[in-house]
Amino acid sequence: MEIGFIGLGRMGTAMARNLVTAGHTVRAWNRTPTAEPIEGVKMVATPADAFQADAIFTMLSDDAAIREVILVSGVLRTARPTLVHVVTATISVAFADELLATHEAVRLGYVSAPVFGRPEIAEAGQLNIMVAGREEAVATVRPLLEVLARRVWMMGTDPKQANVAKIAGNMMITMAIEAIAEAVVLTSRHGLAPEPFFDLILNTLFAGRSYQTYSEKIMRSDYEAGFRAALGLKDLGLATAAAGTRLPMLEAVHARMAETVSAGFGDKDWSIMADYTLHHAP
Repeated sequence: MEIGFIGLGRMGTAMARNLVTAGHTVRAWNRTPTAEPIEGVKMVATPADAFQADAIFTMLSDDAAIREVILVSGVLRTARPTLVHVVTATISVAFADELLATHEAVRLGYVSAPVFGRPEIAEAGQLNIMVAGREEAVATVRPLLEVLARRVWMMGTDPKQANVAKIAGNMMITMAIEAIAEAVVLTSRHGLAPEPFFDLILNTLFAGRSYQTYSEKIMRSDYEAGFRAALGLKDLGLATAAAGTRLPMLEAVHARMAETVSAGFGDKDWSIMADYTLHHAP
């Protein structure tokens, strides 16, 4: 297939490469010039050029970036008529509704497909992809998603259902990060080192991937950005807006992540919130 791709950060670059490896033609555009060419990916001059394809993926950072590149520019009006647009970013549920309406107004397919996975997982083609959209649109792009994914998870026919699943999942990851940090605060006050405590917890009550990944990062003080704290704060804001009611645990991690970013750690991995709790919080 001819595939457009917009947004060549670490995640987008890995996804575009995997599509090329699978034998697809990829035409890409990035808001800033890429540092070096991506083998097999043809860079195009404008977003409108990238929309001349059978399907297009956008991996942009937030609602505002997508609005500027896709809606304000008017590229939907000049897109290939049979195109299906796949938005893989974490966006608000309200904006997902707006994107669906905008695409349907010009008779283009629209699919929400946010992902769980860090850049190294994207490189391995092992993302978990949540998908929602009209059945015919999803059927068109599902073979492409399967190239990128360990598993494609169907969330429904309304695109925002995939987005709310991703928002809720990210909320739960931040809760896990804060839970790990607070457990270390508690145990270390009484002389218990993190290593035996994590060995116990990860092999009994909390064997899930989030606990395994982030307890290791906390033990190594490894906060190189895989997913930036500033984006984590953005996603917690999306969760707060989508909830429609007061969620006390969400309020707590949202406030803690805001403190972490305000302290100057916004470009670190979002697990830096644990380091803030351990070493910097009042």
